[in-house]
Amino acid sequence: MLNPASGASKLVFMHSHAHGHGHAHQTSKVLRISSFATLVYIALLIVAGVRAHSLALLSEAGHNVSDFLALALSLAAVYIQERPPSATKTYGYQRAGVLAALFNSATLVLLSFWIIWEAVRRLMQPNDVHPELIVWVAAAGVAMNGFIALLLWKSSHDVNIRSAFLHMLGDTLSTAAVIVGGLAIMWTGRAWIDPALSIGIAVMIVWSSFGILRETFNILLEGAPRGMNLDLIAGAVRQLAGVNDVHDLHVWSIGSESHAMSCHIAIADIPPSASQAILRAVNDMLREKFRITHTTIQFEAAECEIAHGCVIPVPEEDAHEHGHEHHHHHGAEPHQH
Repeated sequence: MLNPASGASKLVFMHSHAHGHGHAHQTSKVLRISSFATLVYIALLIVAGVRAHSLALLSEAGHNVSDFLALALSLAAVYIQERPPSATKTYGYQRAGVLAALFNSATLVLLSFWIIWEAVRRLMQPNDVHPELIVWVAAAGVAMNGFIALLLWKSSHDVNIRSAFLHMLGDTLSTAAVIVGGLAIMWTGRAWIDPALSIGIAVMIVWSSFGILRETFNILLEGAPRGMNLDLIAGAVRQLAGVNDVHDLHVWSIGSESHAMSCHIAIADIPPSASQAILRAVNDMLREKFRITHTTIQFEAAECEIAHGCVIPVPEEDAHEHGHEHHHHHGAEPHQH
């Protein structure tokens, strides 16, 4: 828009695309099936762990309780993040899944420390265990957890579902390790293998959880999405016809699979109708090349200075007279939808 007071022309545009969740129904069905199967297996693990005096089985029960909570929270998040934006939640509830993933991963880390503490105590005071029962129960767990992990893997592009998938994949591997431990106890008669195996399970849980924690913190802190490079994005925008320069570039994630960007783009002093072609080209490129679907783009056709992260247009006559003195611009700001 034209600002007679400053002599600068500033064009403000906003373009957004709705981000659909076409697989939400299928994902929720998988999560419901997985939750029920996990609940049944938890009951089996607790009964068998008590009867076999096995910390490894009880550790697996605790791990599966956290998995059940993870699946339940992920299921709730699938429904919550599908709710449309409102006047108070202008981006909707897409970060519900991110918060669920953060909570799931944090509880897993705490659970792992408890398992390690109990395992160390068992190493100092070994208990007799029943390896035959351990092996049979663990074999059932490998089959169930492997099947659930396979179902979740198909939807693991979302950080919320990926956190649940990693839970179940970790369960499958750790339960397979329990089988090996049970067989080793049968062959050697050494009961310390059971708590030692529990420590290995706990370390693996912590390792898998930290990746999710790092990604969720990055999203909540509005860091650049995983795998995105701001220099590459800026360079791709500059290569488009009609773009003179791009600056004040910010890229962040609204949800795990919904990325947003805002920037200032310098163009020639052309009518707003002519700049629409540039805007369309920028948004098409960002969507196809970087999967950025929500943009706030501000066009400028003026000499600008940067102050406190904001671009302030400086009319040519004022720039010559006042050097680096900043002149505030009272033009319209981008409007978020």
